[in-house]
Amino acid sequence: MVALESFDLPAPPSALRVDIEQVSHGFQLQGAPLPVLDQVDLAIAPGEFVALLGPSGCGKSTLLRLLAGLDRPRAGRLLADGHPIGRPDPSRILVFQAPTLYPWRTVRQNVAIGLEARGLLPARKERIDEALDLVGLTAFGEALPHQLSGGMAQRAALARALVNDPALLLLDEPLGQLDSLTRITMQGELVRLWQRARFTAVMVTHDVEEALLMANRVVVFSERPARIKAILTVDRPYPRHRDDLVLQNLRREILDLMGFGEA
Repeated sequence: MVALESFDLPAPPSALRVDIEQVSHGFQLQGAPLPVLDQVDLAIAPGEFVALLGPSGCGKSTLLRLLAGLDRPRAGRLLADGHPIGRPDPSRILVFQAPTLYPWRTVRQNVAIGLEARGLLPARKERIDEALDLVGLTAFGEALPHQLSGGMAQRAALARALVNDPALLLLDEPLGQLDSLTRITMQGELVRLWQRARFTAVMVTHDVEEALLMANRVVVFSERPARIKAILTVDRPYPRHRDDLVLQNLRREILDLMGFGEA
């Protein structure tokens, strides 16, 4: 296992530091224990973009739910800026693979949901326009979800998250349902959003190339119950290119770690 270290980035005032300390978790499946995470340790610097890679079902999405405060770990603790994570908070937003937009609400109304729920809509209504502009959907504020392409719907879901000014954005395979060309476009757009909005980002993906194109560090997990096998720093400038030899070498290293070296 690679020694843990925080990525050395200037700390944006709006971004959270995240500490995952000896976290273990599991579930009951048909009356039998199912261990999912096993003593996971990870420090994430404010403003860092971290990608989580590992076999399907190893516990990556479970870790995001713990960071969002939707579940509590069986052992260990998770901290946001030194404070224990015990429940959901608007500063920590989880974006799922499917956009999950309300079909009867316009894009603008979908984006406004978080502010409405917190009673902040009258005072912060301008944030809706800012969020729509940030994701390139200004002209589609009055459109209904069925009128959007897959990429546009995912951008609307991101705007719904960004309107709350998250300090930590948790992304659970946010591009997994998109076609390949839209996915490539959205990878670049997500990186630009992160650079502009200055939040800390943690993304689950099964795509090794995607992780290397987007993240500062890539965390590789073992089979369930997941332990950290390696943490790789991706010290390359943005925008990144698929034919970068450094990225290609890192890709081979990650595939070896995941047992696909021969393939």
